[in-house]
Amino acid sequence: MREITRAQKPATRPSSDLVQTMRPNVAELYLVRHGTTTWNITNRYRGRRDVPLDTQGWSDAKSAARLLSPLDLSAVYSGPLQRCIDTASVIADECGISDVRIADGLVNLDYGTWEGMTSEEAAAHDPEMFSRYISTPMDAVCPNGERLEDAQARILEAIRVIGDQHKGERVAGVTHAVMIRLLASKLMHRRGAEWRIPVGRGSLTKLAVENGKIRLLQEPDGDDVD
Repeated sequence: MREITRAQKPATRPSSDLVQTMRPNVAELYLVRHGTTTWNITNRYRGRRDVPLDTQGWSDAKSAARLLSPLDLSAVYSGPLQRCIDTASVIADECGISDVRIADGLVNLDYGTWEGMTSEEAAAHDPEMFSRYISTPMDAVCPNGERLEDAQARILEAIRVIGDQHKGERVAGVTHAVMIRLLASKLMHRRGAEWRIPVGRGSLTKLAVENGKIRLLQEPDGDDVD
């Protein structure tokens, strides 16, 4: 994992009634969806394209940072795309953390040929595979891109690695909606079309990692299904 060092803002210590004592063998991880981009608004698949945050996206990042600020985070992780790094940097600054750690396992799904397309355009381009993507994701692979089952395994492993490094601590990680959906669908045992749960931009998904086992403590909020 790589680190991006930043100027550190003094941390505000949380009050004892906001932060419960952590169990020494459990890591608590808050998975954050990055803030809004213009391609979210036009509902285009971003994939590995480095689409920046828009004005609303920076506001989303600040809202997430304010929610995380009282939690005494030990570290902030991010996928390698700039929209995640920028969201993570806002969180790190608010929480008084000097660096953002880059975790490649948090990178977005590689949508391949579908990147830059709307869902309607992707469906027209490859109707059969798009139908699988919506209804049976573990059987789907993006044309010239990534198999969804592989992406799910990738983020599960990334969360386990982060959890193993932060036993007894709270950390945040910034990633993408589809990656949060793939993770949550595994933990919630959803295999069909139900996997596409709403994941709000800048929303938090709370996880616990203990001895390599991941538990979903809080589902993401918001009503965004882009």
